[in-house]
Amino acid sequence: MLEASVSRRLVLGGAAALTLPAVAGAEAIGPALGRRDGRWLNAPAQWSAAPNGEVSVVTDRATDFWRETHYGFTRDSGHFLAFPTPAAFTAQLRIRGAYEKLYDQAGIMVRLDERRWVKAGIELSDGRAMLSSVLTDGRSDWATSPYAGDPRDFWMRVTVAKGVLRLQVSADGVHWPLMRLAPFPIAASYQVGPMACTPERDGLHVRFSDLLITAPLEKDLHDLS
Repeated sequence: MLEASVSRRLVLGGAAALTLPAVAGAEAIGPALGRRDGRWLNAPAQWSAAPNGEVSVVTDRATDFWRETHYGFTRDSGHFLAFPTPAAFTAQLRIRGAYEKLYDQAGIMVRLDERRWVKAGIELSDGRAMLSSVLTDGRSDWATSPYAGDPRDFWMRVTVAKGVLRLQVSADGVHWPLMRLAPFPIAASYQVGPMACTPERDGLHVRFSDLLITAPLEKDLHDLS
C-alpha cells in the first residue's frame, strides 16, 4: 500500500500541459488505478492505493477548483490525480463517497492548465447530493441537477474529441445517460483522473476505482451503452 506524506502541486501550463513531461514539483506515484503514470496535483495528506489499484482519499481543509465567477475568488487547491491522455479519448471512473457538508464533491476532472478544465460528479448543495459540473475557460460556470441514483456509488464517463466534451453518468457502469455536451479546447494531450474537494471543511472519504482510458467511443449521442 502506498501512502502520501507530502502534498505538492503539479505545475501545468503552456506546451508543458499538453504532453505531461516530468514537471518540477510534481509528485509521481507508484501503481494506482491500474496504472503507473499518475501524478498528483495537490496530493492530500491522507491517501492510499490498495493492491487492487483502488485509491482512497481523505480531503484536506478548504480545497476547491474555481475561477472568479460570482464569488470573485480563484482557487486551484483541489485534489486531482492526473493521468495523461492522447488528443482524443474516453475515460470512465467509479466513485464512492459519503457527502455531508455544503460543497463536498468528488468525481472526474479533465485539465489542460489552471485556466482550462472541467470537473464533474456529485456535489452536496442545499442539503442534497446533486449532479454537478464546472466548465472553466478563463472563468468557471456551474451546472447542477438532482441525481436519481445512489450518490454514494456512481460512475462518470468523459469523452473528448474534435473540440467537443461529452459527460455521462451511470448508476451501474452499464447505462450511461448524457450529463453535459460542451465545446472544449483542442489540444495534443490532456490530463484526466479522480477529483475531490471540500471547500468548507476537511475529512471527506472517497474511494476511486475502475479507471479506464481508451480511444474515444464513437457512439451516437443517444446511444446510452
